Amino acid sequence: MTNIFENTRASWVRYSDYEWKTTENGKDYLLPTKDAQPKPYDPMEDADNLVLAAADIGLMLFHKNPEKAIKAAMQAFACKYGLLGIMTALPTTAKFIEYEQVYFHKNQIIKTETMDTEDYISLFFPFRKPDFHKKGVESGWNTDDRMMMALIMTYQLEPQATVMSFMRDYGEQYEWLASVFRDWAFTLVTATLYEIDRERLDDMTLEIYRKGMAAFEGNTPTYHLELREHPTLVWDFHSLLLNIQLLFSMTLTDEKNPLKICHQCQRPFIAGKADAKYCSPACREQHKKEKGKK
Repeated sequence: MTNIFENTRASWVRYSDYEWKTTENGKDYLLPTKDAQPKPYDPMEDADNLVLAAADIGLMLFHKNPEKAIKAAMQAFACKYGLLGIMTALPTTAKFIEYEQVYFHKNQIIKTETMDTEDYISLFFPFRKPDFHKKGVESGWNTDDRMMMALIMTYQLEPQATVMSFMRDYGEQYEWLASVFRDWAFTLVTATLYEIDRERLDDMTLEIYRKGMAAFEGNTPTYHLELREHPTLVWDFHSLLLNIQLLFSMTLTDEKNPLKICHQCQRPFIAGKADAKYCSPACREQHKKEKGKK
């Protein structure tokens, strides 16, 4: 069987600059700056670095680094890769705008099983609501921003919600972002500790590790069929979050080049072999020096 992810449609949009803004009720949102310019790109072309950047922020949260440093890292991440597209990642379908109610997969952000579609969309536009109109299953929205109109034309085959998440006024709350990045880090830390401790721990403790790993659930991206030289399966990633989540899972379970945490600097790295413990010769030597002093 060929690589099932050989064909993907994963184009995403990043802006040249992002900023943190606080709503009247004290919620911090990350969103593009007023004059930032959008640029489409393919996240799959830089998959390894994308996964490492996400894992790095997750570990910052896991180790309880100062919030100021974490926000700066999230802002830098967005400038390089864009926002996560949480709005389209949580519902059971990226085409949720076609329905009167949004239905959700189990997640850490939206606790209810359903929500009114317009109420849900408004969560992601905290400062300026889009010119959005919905009556039953019929919906439409308008913009007088020429750059936004160009994005709409570029992504006209994508679900309407995906295109809305590329708009300048779309933002994602700090607590939502922190929850997503932290979950990825928890999974990586669990896998690392299990590898280190499994030879010396009792069965009950090892089972706790296994249950912790099993709690990590990822939404499956959708796919469609295209007639190219022959019928071809093409995966659709309607959010950067789902893209990273799948890449993260595949890298973590890769037998040849797995995602790991360096035993010295505690930074994530993609190992050249399954039993590697250090991200670089420098970290390996530093670990030897520190161990020799004890």
